[in-house]
Amino acid sequence: MRGNGLRLGVTLLTVIPIRDRGAAPDRPPVPDRGTAGAAMAWAPAVGLLLGVIASAVLFLADHPLGAGPLTASGLAVGSLALLTRGLHLDGLADLADGLASGRPAPAALDIMRRSDIGPLGVVTLVLTLLLQVAALSQAESAGHGRGPAALIAAVVTGRLALTWACRRGVPAARPDGLGALVAGSVRPVVPAMATAVTLAAAAAAVAISAAMASGQLGWTLPLAVAAGLAAAFAVQRHAVRRLGGITGDVLGALAEIAATVTLVVAAMGPPA
Repeated sequence: MRGNGLRLGVTLLTVIPIRDRGAAPDRPPVPDRGTAGAAMAWAPAVGLLLGVIASAVLFLADHPLGAGPLTASGLAVGSLALLTRGLHLDGLADLADGLASGRPAPAALDIMRRSDIGPLGVVTLVLTLLLQVAALSQAESAGHGRGPAALIAAVVTGRLALTWACRRGVPAARPDGLGALVAGSVRPVVPAMATAVTLAAAAAAVAISAAMASGQLGWTLPLAVAAGLAAAFAVQRHAVRRLGGITGDVLGALAEIAATVTLVVAAMGPPA
């Protein structure tokens, strides 16, 4: 179950194709609810993989290639969009259109199903990407590893928000789709433990930085993780109240919101 969950998590959340050896390439098997829940439990680990890859892009573009913090940050954020097929960004735009419509839940869900994006969805996408690039550029400009640390923390936090949103007690807004498959499929102890590990890792990174480099990493990293999760939790509650539950679009939006807030807070603080 663990291997299947991790494999499905990578397949659902990235462009990396990992299939069972016996599965037909043109007809992937439909996962059962248990495997889907395991995939959402593994989401933070998938986020760590994505964060490391994007951080490598950031580092290589800024330092060996000399592109500068702003351009390197744009390339790193762009690489994340490519690695995830842009699905989370699409979910963010759809949720913005649906919630901003002011219509009852069924009509708002119909708006979110459409393939087009409304004006507010476009504005939300543009502002989100601008904030991500600007915050990451600020962190990268501070040097001493702040950029990669902030990026990894943001991507992991974004996927941790998915695990929290799929915990038991959170309903699905529709009887079908990804939301229905994963809603309520994760035991609350799983995201709680993953959050504790993530916060401990962030605090350890700050402590090691303080001991070895006079605090060059800054003090905002654990606070950034907590802020990102809090923002995602607030949006999740509002979405459940307005729509009746979560959908795949809601999950994608939560990932982007948590990652953006984490990046913004991680970039704060005095210069290193």
